[in-house]
Amino acid sequence: MKNIYAIIQLNEHGFDILNSKNMQLEKTFIQHGRLSTYNHSLFVAYMSLCIAGKLRIKINERSLVRGALLHDYFLYDWHIPSTENRRHAFDHPRRAWENASQDFELTECEKDIILKHMFPLTLKLPKYRESYIVLLADKYCAIYETLAWKRTKRKLSFLEDYLGKQTIIS
Repeated sequence: MKNIYAIIQLNEHGFDILNSKNMQLEKTFIQHGRLSTYNHSLFVAYMSLCIAGKLRIKINERSLVRGALLHDYFLYDWHIPSTENRRHAFDHPRRAWENASQDFELTECEKDIILKHMFPLTLKLPKYRESYIVLLADKYCAIYETLAWKRTKRKLSFLEDYLGKQTIIS
């Protein structure tokens, strides 16, 4: 778990996102099991960097980190029934992209990551390597977070502790 290079890249490329008001708000929304959307996004970004590193895939690390952090930037708790989130699995990538593009300047790669991370539900194939990596990391993390809650909590605790020393994350 302790890929220090990945943690440094997370901090370098995601500092402004991690410390933004709306990203901090994600700490109040549940994503999988008992895990917040904030922690899920952090875990996906970290795992995306690990996957790219292990497979030695040439990527744009900045776009990978930023797209991964913002892939679920929909800013609501989808577990609370509402007419707005009935089709959450299909609609949240667009909502996340709309919110992210209001708060941050996005590259085409980051936009693709956010909009297509739910493939095949989104129907359109991802265009960039970074998009496929985040897609895979997201599926891996969702399963891991649901089935191995205690291990996920330990991994995220280490990640947050290290980032907390580098940033103003609470």
